[in-house]
Formats: sequence, C-alpha cells, structure tokens
Amino acid sequence: MKQILLVFLGGGFGSVLRYLIGKFLNSTENGIPYGTFLANILGSLLIGIILGLAAKNDSLSQNQTLLLATGFCGGFTTFSTFAYENHVFLKSGDFMSFALYTIASFIIGFLAVFAGMYLVK
Repeated sequence: MKQILLVFLGGGFGSVLRYLIGKFLNSTENGIPYGTFLANILGSLLIGIILGLAAKNDSLSQNQTLLLATGFCGGFTTFSTFAYENHVFLKSGDFMSFALYTIASFIIGFLAVFAGMYLVK
C-alpha cells in the first residue's frame, strides 16, 4: 500500500507541474506545444538521472525510485498528449510541424535520458 501511495503522490506532483508548464508555454496562436515538449524532455533527463542514481551503488531506495521515477516522471511526462498534439498537426495538414515535433521529441528525449545517466556516472 505504501508503494502505491508513493507513486500516487509523485504522479500528482508531476501532473500538476506539467499542467502549469503547459498552461504557460503551450500556444494556441502558433499551435506549437512547447510546454509538452519541455515537460517530456525534462522528464527524460530526470528519469535518466534518477535511474542512473538508483543503479549506481544503490544510491536511491526502491521507494525513492518509485516516488521519483514511476510517480513524478510518469505524471510529469505525457505520451498521450504528445500523440494528441500530433493528431491535431496531421488533421490540420501541418505536416512540417508534425515531422519536426515528432522527430525532435524522440531524438532529444533519448539523448536526454542518456545525458542524465551519463551525468551521474
């Protein structure tokens, strides 16, 4: 039960922070979802750091990892919003934004995870 509560709390904090970032950075004028992009990239960097620390000499406990990686990063990052935003790009015929957003999200997201893990080595 304690582990479920840790994931719940971390996810709640992550979701609220993602909402606030999206509220201030996602633009309805130009349609570019900078907030979602930033949350996903920062979340990728954070999960790399967190899981890198957890693997390094057991620097984080299982409960800390659940709270931070599964809970916070899981709530902070969002694949469903990313998928929906890409649907909107495709539906409006904005294939360039679709391609740039998708490619940049995947490449920079993967690099952020690797960078996070590298930083804690």
